[in-house]
Amino acid sequence: MSDVIKLLPDSVANQIAAGEVIQRPASVIKELVENAIDAQATHIQIILKDAGRTLIQIIDDGVGMSETDARLAFERHSTSKIRNADDLFTLHTMGFRGEALASIAAISQVELRTRRHDAQLGTRLVINASQCESQEPDMCPVGSNFMIKNIFFNVPARRKFLKSNQVELSNIVKEFEKLALINNEVEFTLMHNGNVMYKLMKGTFRQRIAALMGNNMDQQLLPVNIDTSIVKVQGYIGKPENARKRNALQFLFVNGRYMRHPYFHKAIMTAYEQLIPEGEQPNYFLRFSVDPQSIDVNIHPTKTEIKFEDEVPIWQILAAGVKETLGRFSEVPAIDFDTQGAPEIPAYGGHVEVHRPEIEIDPQYNPFKTQRQPSMGQTHQARTHQQMSNWDELFKNFERNKNEVVDQNSAGVTHAIAGGGESDSVLPVGDVQSVYLQLKGRYVLSPAKSGLMVIDQHRAHVRILFDRYVGNIHMGTMSSQSILFPEVLHLSAAQSVTLQGLLSEMEAMGFVLSQLSGNDWSVNAIPSGIDGVDVSSMIHQIIESVDEGGMPLKKRIQEHLALQVARSAAIPVGRSLSQEEMETLVADLLKLPEPNYTPDGKIIISMIPMEQIAKMF
Repeated sequence: MSDVIKLLPDSVANQIAAGEVIQRPASVIKELVENAIDAQATHIQIILKDAGRTLIQIIDDGVGMSETDARLAFERHSTSKIRNADDLFTLHTMGFRGEALASIAAISQVELRTRRHDAQLGTRLVINASQCESQEPDMCPVGSNFMIKNIFFNVPARRKFLKSNQVELSNIVKEFEKLALINNEVEFTLMHNGNVMYKLMKGTFRQRIAALMGNNMDQQLLPVNIDTSIVKVQGYIGKPENARKRNALQFLFVNGRYMRHPYFHKAIMTAYEQLIPEGEQPNYFLRFSVDPQSIDVNIHPTKTEIKFEDEVPIWQILAAGVKETLGRFSEVPAIDFDTQGAPEIPAYGGHVEVHRPEIEIDPQYNPFKTQRQPSMGQTHQARTHQQMSNWDELFKNFERNKNEVVDQNSAGVTHAIAGGGESDSVLPVGDVQSVYLQLKGRYVLSPAKSGLMVIDQHRAHVRILFDRYVGNIHMGTMSSQSILFPEVLHLSAAQSVTLQGLLSEMEAMGFVLSQLSGNDWSVNAIPSGIDGVDVSSMIHQIIESVDEGGMPLKKRIQEHLALQVARSAAIPVGRSLSQEEMETLVADLLKLPEPNYTPDGKIIISMIPMEQIAKMF
């Protein structure tokens, strides 16, 4: 029997490695920009065509490479960053694996021009799917110029699974933001299809944050400066009032490298407890400096998963430092007491006298009395008889009103959720008007045959509006209403790219948007029926949510946008409703085919059985 284990060719091995290292065009940019930073570049230019599908060009002014180094750099496990295994624990560079260039060359067509500062001529190298086609001398500036063409051209399955240009460009911008944030001493230029998206000059960390995230971000930052023998943490955190529900700007770096660390994120969230609403996330931009020997970055090919030797002490230091910053800048809210009707307390110390008016109680006073007051000459016996007549009348009215309410409840709610039975849906109410109560501005209560029906008013309205919007979209009857004063949106480059990809779906829903200069957009019209909604916040939520979930099918996008619009336009928690509003809300809800749950699966209607109510007593 012949041997079955064979040594894989280098080209196949490189494609396997590329599956881990190079997942999309953004991965190529990450690896090449990190190499340029390791090469001591002070200016890096990124040129893209078709979101990196056709061309990714990285130009830097670093130290460059010799003719031999340029050829050897594309061999697997060749690197200038480390020499032995011990160097893995004292890393001062971004790259060290020696797999990136070999992986890139395995799935694309590469052209490299590079020259060292001490050389008269540079070299031009052409590689096609790991095969070196030519290498010759070339007149080129100092540094390196990588041109990556037709990514995944020889791996059709991988190329087919690339997302749309808008999504891929959005991912590139996100990767670019991470690289540009931490390397604020490097000038960056990002161009796409001939348009300059970013041109960043050297500056401070705070200036770089403002340049990438918008100038309004500068007013939202609080400085953090922690210096201990274990770790140094410098950077900025966002004010609690600027917390976001989705896609908060959260960046952690260690020794110049971006990292994902849920444990340290939890430490930051602990400091914000009771300062931000549940479900919201603060912004933060924090840079850690630790001894390279105390961390391990060789865990994942992307090098974003990092293990710390002193995780627990750093967690405590970070939580305390963030909390101290929030307190130092008076971001901890004061206790707000209800002072309505309370005596005014002077600013200075001393005894405060509170004068309470004396109340004289008339023993003959009857608050239920409706008849004319007796004359001064009326006898005490006559007054007593008149008061007793009033109480009799009151009791008769009470009995009549009580019977009317009971009759209305019995006729108004004819069906209820049967616990554990087949009829788990709430059926429509009867023709007679029901009596509804509102609890804490959030829940609508109504008696039912088997107990008490509790409805979440916000979720109920979300369900109603969602079904209405989706129906209008499918029928093509979604109408718009113009805004008297168009609202201007200030978006980041990544958000602007995402919005461009959503324009057709947004217009189908009734939005009319136009792009102004840069990443600013004008909202000229919105869907009918969402008056009073914060349009800017709503569109930001739509962009962030769609961007977070990627780009699904057109129908899924429309439903996704309809849900975001419904959430923004729905009755907010805390709003008081009249009896007519509650009746309309419940009636519209119970007409729907799926009234029990929101489109994202949250419960709308809950029943408290009579048995459970009886146990309370």
